[in-house]
Amino acid sequence: MPLVVADTGPLNYLVLIGASDVLPQLFDKVVVPEAVCAELRHRAAPAPVRAWATQPPVWIDERPVPAFAYGDPALRALDDGERAALALAGITGADLVLMDDRAGVAIARARGFAVIGTLGVLDLAARRGLIDLGDAFARLKATNFRFRPEIMDALLAQHRKAGDR
Repeated sequence: MPLVVADTGPLNYLVLIGASDVLPQLFDKVVVPEAVCAELRHRAAPAPVRAWATQPPVWIDERPVPAFAYGDPALRALDDGERAALALAGITGADLVLMDDRAGVAIARARGFAVIGTLGVLDLAARRGLIDLGDAFARLKATNFRFRPEIMDALLAQHRKAGDR
């Protein structure tokens, strides 16, 4: 199984829409830096996310990030969770990073990491028959998730076309 490191965003939104259970079906285990867990448990996080993060499922592998991993100047512009996720991905040799933040995604890709965000996780889960993509997108739209509608529309169209075959 691939080594997957997650940032806060995808975990937050998958929990909010009731789809976090697709992660262990897709990746077996997800490695999460302590800073990301702290963001998920923060009092400003939505109550369902805080509850989930307080008692994380067994497939979440929370890990500390050594201080030396934060020395990279390119990471300074990112928030704590993104910085920790990329630092942890670097020291563990992660195969995949789950991240939505555009700046973080750009840095991850520049470092050679494969990256997918919330929409990518939902797309993959739908392709494997684990969720209904239209229902998941409808629930996601009811959150504060920022997205470009044309991306959701294109993914839905692809799934409809694949279903017609």
